[in-house]
Amino acid sequence: MTSSATTPPRQEIGFGLLLMVLSVLISPIIDIFAKLAVTAVPATEITFVRLLFQMTVLGPICLYRGTLLAVTWRKMGLHAARGLLMAITMISFVTPLAVMEVADAIAIFFVEPIILTILGALFLKETIGWRRYTACGVGFFGSLLVIQPSLQEVGWIALLPVVAAFSLALFFLLTRLVAQKEDPWSMQFYAGLWGALFAGLLLFFGSRAGIAFLTPVMPDMQHTLYIAGAAVAATIAGVLGVYAYRSAPASTLAPLQYLEIVSATILGWFVFGDLPDALKWLGIGIIIASGLYVIWRERQLNKIGAAAPVSAPI
Repeated sequence: MTSSATTPPRQEIGFGLLLMVLSVLISPIIDIFAKLAVTAVPATEITFVRLLFQMTVLGPICLYRGTLLAVTWRKMGLHAARGLLMAITMISFVTPLAVMEVADAIAIFFVEPIILTILGALFLKETIGWRRYTACGVGFFGSLLVIQPSLQEVGWIALLPVVAAFSLALFFLLTRLVAQKEDPWSMQFYAGLWGALFAGLLLFFGSRAGIAFLTPVMPDMQHTLYIAGAAVAATIAGVLGVYAYRSAPASTLAPLQYLEIVSATILGWFVFGDLPDALKWLGIGIIIASGLYVIWRERQLNKIGAAAPVSAPI
């Protein structure tokens, strides 16, 4: 367990768990809209619009709350790094959705919680017991059972979710470093600002160089609505994620991200007709079991009060 000097209060950890569950249940909506949009719009352009929307929506909210400047300016470099990592994550994940099912891409992507758990132990000095490491490993094994496309079927593009996983793990690590003293709304605003800037620069220089997948196009109304839907869902999930990491250790929250594949599989079936086969259902069951075990283990370690009502919905 982490030391008492660094461990948040028990009820805060329970609140963080609840927020993380909400965030990962909303996140697949982003991917569904992105898959619908990427058939006609480059992934980098989708990323740019999403982040620009996030910045545009959160800016007035931060002004109203009086928190637009409520960031530590000496840490602006970390905010810029979060924006860059957010852009890399989105581009690397959305690009393969053009040829991969959402659930399959997320299944490959779910090496990220393991990376995050290890990085949390290495850099944030969060002590991780063998049981949680085992739960992460079991959850990852479950996600592997959901993977259908292989490298032979879709080629090197299947590796892009791994790139997205690593960059997102670094993004969450930086979030954990700055979230304790920074305003979550302002953090998301500046992540959107810097991320949109980086994506915009890629589009500018990519179109100048004649690179097709970096050349922006004018989407029709339908694809514009898809991009807008992804942007709204991403903004909501992002704010929930910041508050979650502000309330609980990264190593505690990381395994719960496996729940995302459950909602992704259900939404993928509902929207695209990708009905999971027996192997996928087995993987989903393993993922759910590993997530529930982590929550039970946290209670056993008294990191969450047994009577804390906030954790009841989980």
